Amino acid sequence: MSFVSRFAGPLEYRVSDRLQGPVVHCFSTRLGGVSQGPLSGLNLGTGRGDRPGNVVKNYRLLGRAVGFSPGELVFARQVHEDTVCQVDGSWRGRGLSYPGSGDYDALITDTPHVALTVFSADCTPILLYDPEHGAIGAVHSGWRGTAKGIVKKAVQAMTRAYGCRPQAMVAAIGPCIGPCCFATREDVPQAMEKALGALALPAICRQAEGYFVDLKLLNRIWLQEAGVGTIDTAPDCTGCDPVRYWSHRKLGQARGSMANVIMLTDEGEERL
Repeated sequence: MSFVSRFAGPLEYRVSDRLQGPVVHCFSTRLGGVSQGPLSGLNLGTGRGDRPGNVVKNYRLLGRAVGFSPGELVFARQVHEDTVCQVDGSWRGRGLSYPGSGDYDALITDTPHVALTVFSADCTPILLYDPEHGAIGAVHSGWRGTAKGIVKKAVQAMTRAYGCRPQAMVAAIGPCIGPCCFATREDVPQAMEKALGALALPAICRQAEGYFVDLKLLNRIWLQEAGVGTIDTAPDCTGCDPVRYWSHRKLGQARGSMANVIMLTDEGEERL
């Protein structure tokens, strides 16, 4: 299986072995960390009511295991839209070390030691890597972002900004809620069909209790439409395993957030 777990004591994170080269990445779990109470374990969300010191300690633990430092992190305020932001070294630390990040659900860069970060607790995290041009992207794709094709727009933004060739790119779709747990009303499948037409139908199952929608498959379809050559998909459902993953559907507001991180390193500095 191309998605594997890595451990540092009680801390566990997931990686895709398709993301190879001078790049480090992770899809965090909730296991490990110093947060307490309902957030017990590895909470990486700064807006969940956790003590700021605990969140920083959690990033230090994760970063030490993965190969980034908290000062290299860049994350934005996710608003379930389709805006892609191009960042550079001047953004290091935005969101954790100091405020000032804007409303973006996708980040791209070609600058080493800029650790792009998106958050999830059922939504779909997608990490992008172009080994030819040394460019990366991190995408947060909830159902609204999926309907708007945010991951395809991120690929297109990387193509425009860095000359990326989609066929050479690698995409890793991380753990998120699966169709087994994502029961919706008709507005969600209608939005997907409006965006993708008949291509969306294999990802939608109608049952007596509602519609069950496969966000991973839908984002895979968007990546295929964008021409991405290699797509890896984690089998994990966050809703099925709320002990291992933060799940908004299963835990409600009293939950933490996972962080999904990708960072270019200097040539010869590969740490994963």
